[in-house]
Amino acid sequence: MATATNAPAPTLIVSVQRVMRLLEAVNSHPDVAPAKQLAREALAHRRDAIGVPVYFAVYREGEIEIVAVADTPYAPAVAEWADFRETGHAHALGQCLLSQLDEQGRSDHLDRHPVQLVTPCSVSDRRALLERLASTERMQTVVERQEYALGTVCAAIPITVGSGAAVMGISLPLHQEERLLPAVEQLRDAIGGLLGSIAFSISI
Repeated sequence: MATATNAPAPTLIVSVQRVMRLLEAVNSHPDVAPAKQLAREALAHRRDAIGVPVYFAVYREGEIEIVAVADTPYAPAVAEWADFRETGHAHALGQCLLSQLDEQGRSDHLDRHPVQLVTPCSVSDRRALLERLASTERMQTVVERQEYALGTVCAAIPITVGSGAAVMGISLPLHQEERLLPAVEQLRDAIGGLLGSIAFSISI
């Protein structure tokens, strides 16, 4: 008989495998509606386990795309008050995706979506953003504080499948900032600990 400590493992493995299949689905099919439903189901497991909103985003055809968000009334997601695609320089998901691009890819993105102040805390200009991205290791976790939304802190974990760029992220109210890094570690460990159990490579 399986012990209680072993029981959650199959569910966790299945949830991560679903997210990995989602990456393929998003990159392979123009109609991402089924993929978004799959993402919400896979993300819901992490949301409930960690107790924070969980986001999944990809860089697809030159744009930042928030594929799915899993939140609850007691742990609401950040409201998209400014277009996520146009303000990637200001939020953790976008910064994490941009950090995975090569120099030409970043330049092309910022030509189309110029850096601008989103909040008083956000990066002030293109040069400052590029310097920050250059100092960030390609697959490093990205944390931002009130750069997209005042009163909110966010973090994003890069995920790589082949040449595609994707991220999973979380957010918390500023007054709960002390929970951010422990929650990131939970999310990272949940994914990274399963590398030997899935067919894809996740770099974190």
